[in-house]
Amino acid sequence: MHDDKRNLNSIPVGSLGIIPLESCRELGEAVNDHLVRWRTIRQHEHENDITFRGYMRESYMIDASCPRFGSGEAKGRIEESVRGYDLFILVDVTNYSLTYKLCGIENHMSPDDHYQDLKRVIAAAGTKAKRITVIMPFLYESRQHRRTARESMDCALALQELVNMGVDNIITFDAHDPRVLNAIPLSGFETVQPAYQFVKGILGACPDIKVGNDHLMIISPDEGATERAVFMASVLGVEMGMFYKRRDYSRIVDGMNPIVAHEFLGSSLNGKDVWIIDDMISSGGSMIDVARELKKRNAGRIFVIATFGLFTNGLAKFDKAVEEGLIYRVVTTNLTYQSPELLSRPYYISCDMAKYIAYIIDTLNHEASISDLLNPYNRIKTLIKAYNNQQEIDDLD
Repeated sequence: MHDDKRNLNSIPVGSLGIIPLESCRELGEAVNDHLVRWRTIRQHEHENDITFRGYMRESYMIDASCPRFGSGEAKGRIEESVRGYDLFILVDVTNYSLTYKLCGIENHMSPDDHYQDLKRVIAAAGTKAKRITVIMPFLYESRQHRRTARESMDCALALQELVNMGVDNIITFDAHDPRVLNAIPLSGFETVQPAYQFVKGILGACPDIKVGNDHLMIISPDEGATERAVFMASVLGVEMGMFYKRRDYSRIVDGMNPIVAHEFLGSSLNGKDVWIIDDMISSGGSMIDVARELKKRNAGRIFVIATFGLFTNGLAKFDKAVEEGLIYRVVTTNLTYQSPELLSRPYYISCDMAKYIAYIIDTLNHEASISDLLNPYNRIKTLIKAYNNQQEIDDLD
C-alpha cells in the first residue's frame, strides 16, 4: 500500500513532529514506532541533503503536557522547540480513563476537557510550527451534526475554532456526518474509513468465514449507516440489508427520541453470517436489538462492527447477548480508549489502526497525495484474493 519511492521524490514539508496527547499516548507511540522503523531502513539517496536534515531520528515524538492547578485550570506546555516542524497532534476526546484533581476531588476527563487540552497545546506551539495537522479519530461533538430546533452546533464551531488557531488539516475517522466539513470549506478535512482493517481483523480472527453471496450478508442498523454498508457489500460482492428505526417523536429520553421498533428491509438471511456495520457502539442497545431481529430471521453468526467502541453502559449487555447466542463477535478499532475489561473479552476483536495512521502521516509529511490511502477498495480486493487462496494475510498492508 505504501509507496516509498513516491514519497522520496518529494521534499518533506518540514521536520516531522508527533505530539500525542495523554489521551492518545499508546496509539501515538505505536505510530511513532512504525515511522522510526520505516525511515531507518528506507534507502534514501538524499539523506545528506540539507532539506532532509533530521529525516531519520530515534523518535519523532515531542514531549508536551497540560499540567493543572488545584482549581482545575490548566496550561499547555511543549518541552522543546517546534520551529519549522510539520506537527501532527493526536487526541482521543472519548478517553474517560484519565482523571484530574479539582479542589481535592478526582474528576474523569470529558470530551470538553480533552478538546481544551488540544487547544492548549496548539496555543503553546504558537505560530512557530510550519504546519499543524490535528488527528482526532472521534470527531469532537460530532453526534450533534444537525440543528432541528434551538440547539448549539458545537462540532461546527470547534472546527472553525481550530482553523482560526492555525490548524491546517484535520483528520478524523468515520465522521458521524461528513457534511460537517461544510463548516470549514476552504480548509483541509478528511474523514477516513477503516473498512480494510475490519475485513483483515475479522478474517484473521475467524478463518472459517466464507466470503460469498451465499454465505455472508452486510447489514446497516439504520438509515445513517447505509453508505458504509453499501460500500462493504459492494467490495465483498455480497448482498446488503438494512433496518430503519421507528421512533417516538412525542418524547425525548437521554437526549433523543426513543426507538419504538426496528423495521427490516432485505432478502433472506437463512443461515448466513451477518456483519452489522455502524460508526459507533454507544450503549449498544440498538445493535443488540438489531441482532435479536436478525436471529428471528434465522441469521447465522452475527458480527457487530463499529469504528468506535464507547460502551457507555458497560459490557454486561454484550456479555449476555453473547451468552444467549445473539452475537458471535464484537469488532472495533483502537482509535478510542479500550478498557482492560473489553480487551479481556474472548468475543472481542480489536483492529489496530496505528500502521494506517503512520502511512497517512508519512505521506502527508512529503506533501504527497493520500487518495489511494483513503480508498481501500483495491486493498480489500487483494486481501480477499489472498484469503481465498489460503495465503498468509497478516503481513498485508
